[in-house]
Amino acid sequence: MKLTKPLVVLDLETTGTWIEKDRIIEIAMVKVYPDLPAGRQVGQTELFATRVNPAMSIPTVVTQLTGIGDADVKDAPAFAAIACKVIAFMADADLGGFNVERFDLPLLSRELATAGLQWDFSGRTIYDAQKIYHLHERRDLFAAFAFYCKKELNEAHSAVGDAQASLDILAEQVKRYGAGRQDIEALKEFDYKATAEYFDTDRKFRWWNGELYMTFGKYARKEPIHVVAKKDPHYLHWILDKDFSDEVKGMIQDALNGRAPKPPC
Repeated sequence: MKLTKPLVVLDLETTGTWIEKDRIIEIAMVKVYPDLPAGRQVGQTELFATRVNPAMSIPTVVTQLTGIGDADVKDAPAFAAIACKVIAFMADADLGGFNVERFDLPLLSRELATAGLQWDFSGRTIYDAQKIYHLHERRDLFAAFAFYCKKELNEAHSAVGDAQASLDILAEQVKRYGAGRQDIEALKEFDYKATAEYFDTDRKFRWWNGELYMTFGKYARKEPIHVVAKKDPHYLHWILDKDFSDEVKGMIQDALNGRAPKPPC
């Protein structure tokens, strides 16, 4: 792979997916040079990698996914302690990774700002492997049918054909992911961890670190609901008269009555 300037490919492991609030628990960056620096051999790359203490508890679901728990980062440096090294490693390089444009880079930029450092990646070329993959490889029903069922979908965009193909895909997914079970309920566990980040289907209220936050309005991402209910109850009262679900209104009324929302298990 020929380069015209240095390329840094990076990946973050974090406490969650909320860019404005979640914290880095591990960062890895691989730098490739267009020309070999003195003393390096062909094919060598430069690596920067470290665990990071996020100064908060790592959620169980993140530990299950990454293998990184609170004990693994208790002696790791805070991000502020390595922030200057992170910027220096990236220098003026182009940047790459998988889903970095929508997640890793915005979260990294926010962490750097929290550490008191300004860093703008907008002027660099970003090579996002996920974006390129999604542009060039089909991810529709036709592609899923070919992947799982090893057949071509001849009746695509026919309601009957698409419904039958979806049924065949689900049957194959049970076989592949059901861990020996044959019933469709084996698939239940694969869908809900991401949506459990939100209280409601409209994604107006989001869980973070065991507390519920609004994602809109003047308190968005700033104060948990139970704190807003105490310091500014009038701000929440209008929700009870607006077009929110009964579930949301019930949660708001509970908060106004001094009962803080309980996070999902």
